[in-house]
Amino acid sequence: MVRTASFIVAGLLLMGSFLLIGRLFSTQFAEASRVSLWAFAAVWLVVAALNMWLGVTKAGYSVAEELPIFVVVFIVPAAAALLIKWRFL
Repeated sequence: MVRTASFIVAGLLLMGSFLLIGRLFSTQFAEASRVSLWAFAAVWLVVAALNMWLGVTKAGYSVAEELPIFVVVFIVPAAAALLIKWRFL
């Protein structure tokens, strides 16, 4: 549970970094916010998948046990990014 929460917090921090970079470059590149959102989603998908792979291969969990955790770890920061983008950017 602590590891899952840590990954979600890390995802939210990473999301903030990507959205901040997108916002900083939006004056020179109009699509920077949108591109940063998609880049975050791609990077975070890979990180969440690696976390799942480690849980299956190293910790000994089954894919069925790790899949719900993967979904939560990926969806929470990704949904937050979409909400922030939709609401504020």
